[in-house]
Amino acid sequence: MTRVLYLYGGWPGHQPYEVAEWASAEMKDLGLTVDAINDPYRLEADLSAYDLIVIGWTQAHTTESLTARQEDSLLHAVENGAGVAGWHGMAASFRASLRYNHLVGGSCVSHPGGEGVEVPYTVSITDRSHEVTAGVADFEVASEQYYMHVDPANHVLAETEFSGEHLPWLAGRRMPVAWVRRWGAGRVFYCSVGHYLKDLSHPDVTRLIRQGLGWASR
Repeated sequence: MTRVLYLYGGWPGHQPYEVAEWASAEMKDLGLTVDAINDPYRLEADLSAYDLIVIGWTQAHTTESLTARQEDSLLHAVENGAGVAGWHGMAASFRASLRYNHLVGGSCVSHPGGEGVEVPYTVSITDRSHEVTAGVADFEVASEQYYMHVDPANHVLAETEFSGEHLPWLAGRRMPVAWVRRWGAGRVFYCSVGHYLKDLSHPDVTRLIRQGLGWASR
C-alpha cells in the first residue's frame, strides 16, 4: 500500500477544491491511498509513514512561509525516502521558506503574460527516455506561462520558449516546465502547468503528472 499525504487549498484563483477532486480521483486510480488535508500546519506532524507528499497548496501571500518544525518534518521525511510531487502552485507557495524552495528545485517569480491570462504556448519534451515522460507528446496549452528561478541540479524533462510578446528581452529564452530531482533518499517531481483544471485535464499533462507521481513515490 502506497500512502500519500495530499495538501490542497490556498488561493481560490487556482480552483483548489475542483483540482483536489481531480487529483484525488487520479491518485486513487493509480492505487494510492490518499490522506487529504487543507491545513499546512499538519506538516508539523511526523510524516515518515508516507511514501509520497503531494503539494497542491497555493500561497495566500508571497511572504508565506513554513515554520521550522514544518520544514524539519518535511525535509526529514524526504531525506529518508518519501517523495514530493506537485504542479503549478507548488512552486508558488511558501516562497519565504528557503529550505522548501531548495527542496522543490525552483520558484515562480513571474508570469509575463499576466496573472490568470491564457497565454498560448508549446511545451516540448526534452528527455523522452525518462519513465515520467513515456508516451507524453509535445503539447499546446493556453494558460499562465511561468517564469521561474530554477536549480541547475534539476533533471529537466520538458521546457517552453518565451515569444517575447510581453517582455521583448525574453524572446527565445527557454524555461523548464517539468523536472525531477533527488533529495537524500527521496525523489521530487514538479510540473509548472496547471493554473486551471482544464490544463491539468489535458491528456498529456495528466499522463505526465500521473507518471511523475508514480516515479516520486517511495
